[in-house]
Amino acid sequence: MGNLRITLKRSTIRSKEDQKATVAALGLRKIGQTVVQKDNPQIRGMINKVSHLVEVEEV
Repeated sequence: MGNLRITLKRSTIRSKEDQKATVAALGLRKIGQTVVQKDNPQIRGMINKVSHLVEVEEV
C-alpha cells in the first residue's frame, strides 16, 4: 500500500460533529490544505465518511 494525498475542498461549518472530528483526525484544518497519509483501511474509512468534503489522490 502506498500513500494518499488528501485535500480539504469544502468547509466543515455545517457538518456534523463527528465529521468535523474526522477531518481534524486526518490532519486537516483549512480549506485547500493537503496532507499525505498512509493508505490503510482505517484512513480509507475516514475518507469514506467525509468524501463529500475532501479530494483524494494516490501518490
